[in-house]
Amino acid sequence: MTTTAPAVRLGPRSATVLGLASLAGLMMFVWPLLVRVEPQSMQHGPDAPFVFIGILPILIVIVLAEMSEGGMDSKALAMLGVLSAVNAALRPLGAGTAGIEAVFFLLVLAGRVLGPGFGFVLGCTSMFASALLTAGVGPWLPFQMMCSAWIGMGAGLLPRRVTGKAEIAMLVGYGILVAYVFGLLMNLWFWPFITDAEVPYHDGHISYVPGAPLLENLHRFAVFTLLTSTAGWDTGRAITNAVAILVLGPAVLATLRRASRKASFGVLPSFSEPVSGAGLGRTRRTPPPRPR
Repeated sequence: MTTTAPAVRLGPRSATVLGLASLAGLMMFVWPLLVRVEPQSMQHGPDAPFVFIGILPILIVIVLAEMSEGGMDSKALAMLGVLSAVNAALRPLGAGTAGIEAVFFLLVLAGRVLGPGFGFVLGCTSMFASALLTAGVGPWLPFQMMCSAWIGMGAGLLPRRVTGKAEIAMLVGYGILVAYVFGLLMNLWFWPFITDAEVPYHDGHISYVPGAPLLENLHRFAVFTLLTSTAGWDTGRAITNAVAILVLGPAVLATLRRASRKASFGVLPSFSEPVSGAGLGRTRRTPPPRPR
């Protein structure tokens, strides 16, 4: 397999910004477990606009940092726009019914070929564009954008030496894993803020308890996730990812790699003086001396 250059090269500055953005995103999910919060019915409603406003400048800083280091050129931006539009068009096909999500398999494949930096930005832009297309803008959107960014980035960080059928198997396994991780994190964003999170087929308390030890709340959250989403929505998402990557993965990977080679990401054009007569079918003539 011919290796392809990442569409977005991570320099020291952009890698630092990417790490800080991921750390901030992680704290966005777990902070209710670290401090005492009171459950409420609005589920992040009051603070979601501020979280969304806080995420967008981070993404802009990442893009600017990439461009300033020469890591994102016009070709990478064009590829980003095309893949974001395709992902936005794919999402309504499943709309999350029974966990069927058609948006993640392309994100995994694009992150694999085009690199972790490109995968991170693509995850954010794909979710944002698809939310606008499907009227899915709400307090959950910043968390979906962050989760999708991590999925794309993680795909770009997978071992590069794995090729052929082993690569497809690795991507299928990664697609299954991130399907469950996505469901777990998307449960975490609202679970501490709901009241009476009980199910009739489970005899026990699975709601967040303000002030309870961290391990106890984590246990309740694990049971809540297992009973409410793991066996249903998350498994449907995992099956969708696995089947799509298994069936479409080889063709999509080949297409993306061909496009990446044609685009020659990271290669700067060079200009040199033409050789005398090259490509013109004639040689340069020296003008005769002027008569004295």
